[in-house]
Amino acid sequence: MTQPINRNPLSLQQPSVPATLADWPVAQELLATLAAHQAECIGMAANMIGVHKQIIAVCLGPVNVAMLNPVLEKKWHPYQTTEGCLSLNGQRPTTRYQEITVRYLDQHGQLQRLSLSGIAAQAVQHELDHCQGILI
Repeated sequence: MTQPINRNPLSLQQPSVPATLADWPVAQELLATLAAHQAECIGMAANMIGVHKQIIAVCLGPVNVAMLNPVLEKKWHPYQTTEGCLSLNGQRPTTRYQEITVRYLDQHGQLQRLSLSGIAAQAVQHELDHCQGILI
């Protein structure tokens, strides 16, 4: 089921707490909401639907992937860019990394590692900021 987008900056600035497998329904709602907004964004964090859990969903080509408790393990090649956010108006400057490795739990509680580059890496970094209450 899709959820309304949280546009409250005070709420979005609250750091999220770790997720458990019992939070997987939140990940499913996040995936559904991302799919509904695919024309406008390529990633979402749970706080964007009002849930302060460390859960993100990102469009990785033809598939949307949900990640519980994602952690940026490695990053290479910093660059400057500007980003928008579905929860906020306008664009803001930020530093991102061209290549990353992210560690997370999947829907079965299995530890996964994913190496990403380009726009997929940028989207994951943006959503990781959301999990920490950082607004970009």
